[in-house]
Amino acid sequence: MLLPKGGINWKAARSQLPPTRAIWVFLTKTRFLLFVAVAGAITLLWRGISSSASEMQSFYCWGPSKAPMDMTLNEQAAWNAHLHTPVIYNHHAPLEINSTSIAHVDLNSVKSTTNAVQNNERILILTPLKDAAKYVSKYFELVAELTYPHHLIDLAFLVGDSADDTLAVLSAEIDRIQKRPDKIPFRSAMIVEKDFGFKLSQDVGDRHSFEAQGPRRKAMGRARNYLLATALKPEHSWVYWRDVDIVDSPKKILEDFIAHNRDILVPNIWFHRYKDGRDIEGRFDYNSWVESDKGRRLAASLDKDVVLAEGYKQYDTGRTYMARMGDWRNDPDEEIELDGVGGVNILVKADVHRSGINFPCYAFENQAETEGFAKMAKRAGYEVYGLPNYVVWHIDTEEKGGNL
Repeated sequence: MLLPKGGINWKAARSQLPPTRAIWVFLTKTRFLLFVAVAGAITLLWRGISSSASEMQSFYCWGPSKAPMDMTLNEQAAWNAHLHTPVIYNHHAPLEINSTSIAHVDLNSVKSTTNAVQNNERILILTPLKDAAKYVSKYFELVAELTYPHHLIDLAFLVGDSADDTLAVLSAEIDRIQKRPDKIPFRSAMIVEKDFGFKLSQDVGDRHSFEAQGPRRKAMGRARNYLLATALKPEHSWVYWRDVDIVDSPKKILEDFIAHNRDILVPNIWFHRYKDGRDIEGRFDYNSWVESDKGRRLAASLDKDVVLAEGYKQYDTGRTYMARMGDWRNDPDEEIELDGVGGVNILVKADVHRSGINFPCYAFENQAETEGFAKMAKRAGYEVYGLPNYVVWHIDTEEKGGNL
């Protein structure tokens, strides 16, 4: 086509263009619109593939087309060298529970240490009672003198099968102590009532007869377990078992015992007997002992349901009794390892009880109650120790000895 002599101008170019109406008709044809739509879709798809190609490089499969276990060592080394696994740390916010019916107990924070006072460690004092009204006043007189901070001490008592006024006297005495305006009141006090149907007389001859020992010790073990299960709380670090008929004990007994840091610790139990104007220091508790070969042979010869009772000629065990050792004038911190313990005065780390070590109300290794408790604790690997020169004084029961 020949160009105009004067070059290209708008008028000449416009004359060469088709009419506007014709262009509009062409652009609105269905085939043209479909072509534009298809071309646009292809263009967008291509742009998407090309832009994500670099990202896909992070997830491509590299390595031989075989299972990892089928690779040679060299192939595995090369494969591992090309692994680039992204790691995303998603630290969750704390989970908040607002239900009033759900309780959270953190026993990890409950410890039994030698720094009990500084660490505000709670102590639970447990005392089972039966026909003990005449001893209650003296009991509280001594407990009120304990130097361990009373706001860290909880008291709990079990009254069972009593024929006297034990419950009333105990309730009145606790009420009196807890209403005092000084530092004597304790953090809390609890009275548990539970009868076990054990009606043995409290007469010395009946209580300490050989025939009564098996049933009596089993009933006492059951009473201790009920009291422990009811009163032990998660916040308690120590459990202090204290009989009601103690007549004298050191005011710092809790601090003294805690300083030894033993799982289970008992003192020596003696009594005063006044005869012809003389003070006879008697040895009381023969349930704290060291096992003997003779005792082991005797236990092996008995039926598994028989409960051995110390201090009776029917069962001569040949054991070494802590009651026959020591002297309150000597070093009170001297320790000996025991295999059986009496129940007059025991300090126990609370986790020992939480681990299931209680007072068997059946024959456990031919022992029941506190002696069975010691046997059970030693079987579980806990320490059982006594202090032969640390004396707690018991009432004089005027009982008659057996083979002792």
